[in-house]
Amino acid sequence: MDIARRNHVTVTGDPQGRRTVVLAHGFGCDQNMWRLTLPALVEDYRVVLFDYVGSGRSDAAAFSEDRYASLAGYAQDVVEVCEALDLRDAVFVGHSVSAMIGVLAADKAPERIGAHVMLAPSPRYIDDDGYRGGFSAEDIDELLESLESNYLGWSAVMAPVIMGNADRPELGEELKNSFCATDPEMARVFARTTFLSDSRADLKSVNVPTLVLECTQDVIAPREVGAFVHEAIPGSTLVTLEATGHCPHLSVPEATNQAITEFLAALR
Repeated sequence: MDIARRNHVTVTGDPQGRRTVVLAHGFGCDQNMWRLTLPALVEDYRVVLFDYVGSGRSDAAAFSEDRYASLAGYAQDVVEVCEALDLRDAVFVGHSVSAMIGVLAADKAPERIGAHVMLAPSPRYIDDDGYRGGFSAEDIDELLESLESNYLGWSAVMAPVIMGNADRPELGEELKNSFCATDPEMARVFARTTFLSDSRADLKSVNVPTLVLECTQDVIAPREVGAFVHEAIPGSTLVTLEATGHCPHLSVPEATNQAITEFLAALR
């Protein structure tokens, strides 16, 4: 299989850079969401971008509901991208659910991923005893029911909520357009996989340098989630960005880029 075509893999930056940085988008997005991050990385690092199957310019013919009904399927894609490029000790920058996909990928192929940047991560979206994920089980059921019955309508309503920054409606519009560009059936599978996942136990396996980036206000991943992830990963660094919403790489790119590049510069 042509992995580069399947996941629309793009390689840019300095081929002889200090490290290779893999940028992984979240649900409903694609690699274009990293366009404001790239300028901060390309001079010093080799940068790999890709689209999950069903997103962006990936090969829709490669979609399998069985494979992508769990995060393990997406993690296997990450491993195969890393293998195709023969990456070693790459820094995996995962936005939202991709942070957990990166953890699973590193478990499968630890030689491929040597550090994590988790941008607005969440290992579980549903509240549990002693854990606040931000949603009740009923909330998630309603969210998924709405998404499955009218995906375009759901996108129009939810994108501005997820993005935050009501004073900058163009940001919510961009996220809505990204959602609407995704095939509804494939989005349905990815949404269920994302919002019903529970990766809390997987965090215990992380033993490489890890940066956790959270926002001051994020309806998808409240600050209790950032604190949980930070506490679950020994030696991790937690940085709170003065940002509203779930996509700080779009809403506050300068602060996000500074946190990422400072972390990268400190890696050996």
